[in-house]
Amino acid sequence: MRTFAPDMKKLLYVFIVMTAVLASCNDYETYGDKKEKERNAISKFIADSSITVISEDQFNQQGKTTNLARNEFVKLDKSGVYMQIVRGGCGDILADGETTNIVCRFRERDILNDTLQAYNDVSAYAGIPDIMHISRTGGTYTASFTSGVMYSFYGASVPAGWLVPLPYIKVGRPQSMEDECSKVRLIVPHSQGHSTATSYVKPYYYIITFEREAR
Repeated sequence: MRTFAPDMKKLLYVFIVMTAVLASCNDYETYGDKKEKERNAISKFIADSSITVISEDQFNQQGKTTNLARNEFVKLDKSGVYMQIVRGGCGDILADGETTNIVCRFRERDILNDTLQAYNDVSAYAGIPDIMHISRTGGTYTASFTSGVMYSFYGASVPAGWLVPLPYIKVGRPQSMEDECSKVRLIVPHSQGHSTATSYVKPYYYIITFEREAR
């Protein structure tokens, strides 16, 4: 039977501990690592979806519209959100000082894992739209969910990315066959997302319609 001197036992123990620590460090992802992963996932999603990214300057020059034929998304510098306006909507843009309820139907996809996470636009969930209570003061929008799927999944807090389209779309209620509620597609980085997005540094893709609640 092989034996070790006391000093050799100590050195062996230190070696084992250091090996375990180094292995643990190699497995640890820093916040920077996670952000890099997120950037790569967004870039891949954009490429796979044949999205044409335009600047805010071009977006403004086009009358704050995105060309659907070219599958354009504008990257908004302040938030980092990518936005496509599918339909500008009917009615009016939310007025300064106004408070109202907006009916939201949506699909949410986890871009990092390429999985559908939540939705309320089809099947059994179609009758359960999310209700968003929202106020505008100047250029600031504050909102909370009062009911619905997002409320059940993530709580009352509305992701900041969901509020990004509001200066550019109308939130009326269709009054005729020609009227349509507003619809957007968004790529939302974790910094503009809900609590799960921020906790796990995950980007999400959304398709959302906004419609003023009936009074």
